[in-house]
Amino acid sequence: MTRAEPLIVRQPYDGVVIDELEYTPWSGVDTMLDRATAAFRDRDSWLPAYRRIEILRHLADLLRGQRDAFALLIAREGGKPLADSRVEVDRAINGVELAAETIGQLHGREIPMDLTGAGIGHVAFTRIEPIGPVVAVSAFNHPLNLIVHQVAPAIAAGCPIIIKPADTTPLTCLRFVELVHRAGLPDDMCQVCVCDIPTAERMVTDSRTAFFSFIGSSKVGWYLRSKLAPGTRCALEHGGAAPVIVCDDADIEQAVPSLVKGSYYHAGQVCVSVQRIFVDNQIKGEFCETFAGAVARLSTGDPTATKTDVGPLILPREVDRVEGWVGEAASCGARILLGGTRVNDFMFAPTILVEPPAAAKVSTLEVFGPVVCIYGFDDAAEAVSRANGLPLAFQAAVYTRDLDRALDLSKRLDGGAVIVNDHSAFRVDWMPFGGRRTSGYGVGGIRHTTADMTQEKMTVIRTASPRTH
Repeated sequence: MTRAEPLIVRQPYDGVVIDELEYTPWSGVDTMLDRATAAFRDRDSWLPAYRRIEILRHLADLLRGQRDAFALLIAREGGKPLADSRVEVDRAINGVELAAETIGQLHGREIPMDLTGAGIGHVAFTRIEPIGPVVAVSAFNHPLNLIVHQVAPAIAAGCPIIIKPADTTPLTCLRFVELVHRAGLPDDMCQVCVCDIPTAERMVTDSRTAFFSFIGSSKVGWYLRSKLAPGTRCALEHGGAAPVIVCDDADIEQAVPSLVKGSYYHAGQVCVSVQRIFVDNQIKGEFCETFAGAVARLSTGDPTATKTDVGPLILPREVDRVEGWVGEAASCGARILLGGTRVNDFMFAPTILVEPPAAAKVSTLEVFGPVVCIYGFDDAAEAVSRANGLPLAFQAAVYTRDLDRALDLSKRLDGGAVIVNDHSAFRVDWMPFGGRRTSGYGVGGIRHTTADMTQEKMTVIRTASPRTH
């Protein structure tokens, strides 16, 4: 059933309408799945490695030529400050180039057959093949780079892909896929689906879907995984409530600028954004004063302005939610060191809470907003226990000048990665990236996602009658 009303795309900064799109009905999605399936089953049409490399390299060049246009679009429809949007485009270009380089690593192996007498007279080897049609559901907070992290590996692996962008940020995805086709990838190998939630669920759980890639909320991701058709593989990337431990020997002057960036980048709407900072009580006072001073200097406002540091939240209802969570923490004893109020219906002021209760929402759930909590500790073991005390576990960070302490804490903290002397949101696109427990399933990163979208097939050849010795 087709939705009568269109999808209205608005600027999160002020609610101004940018564009209107029609939702794709199930009949259109059904056709997309048929086209993707037919492209996969026509093995004679599979693109050879050199051709996929050419397409990805051409795509990177096309992206580079539209860097400024993409950055402005990201700032307008996603609310990410322009300076950070430019960085996102650069990362996307690099991600496409990494995908091209990854293709050379997709090769099979020889299987030894003489380990027992039964294998004598046979040779065996494997080859790498695409897993099949990929359905990818993406998130709003990195509307280009997240799409690249799903589409570029599919191209590298040789998989047809249907990508569903977030309803709030579909325009960047649509423009990117136009470039994908201009770079030479056949239309059936990459399709965009702008559809409502019931239609998206039906697409994801369809038996024609061979691999499901999801970036978004834990609740939705785990629900959809439970509904997948038998045989469908998946990778889930959810959120966290990233913990940071600041030891008594930390270089505060070095730590604070990095923590401010990791805390308020894209108004905290990042899955590994700094949220819970555990500071040794010996330096807590100095740290809070220095940190608050740096946060107070952040410029909030129009994300398309070059000097803006913190922009809007993606939707007005998110401002309402963050305001409610901060109010709950304050009413239960948290001290508001800075901020704590909405700027308007679209923005929330960068906020610092000191010692919010352990049971408060800001201490137990992913805030996904410009709110950071600071807690004091006397014993590092206590800090580790509190840091690890949530079902969420994605990335964490430690600040210390002591190498032994850094190695020890990195061993004890839960998460897919522990960053030493840099914030928890640090990432380069060739490193493995994945949450543990409810924060995700599988490992992301260009190379790792490409591997997930392939499968190894073995061929065994009988060469002669077995000889006995």
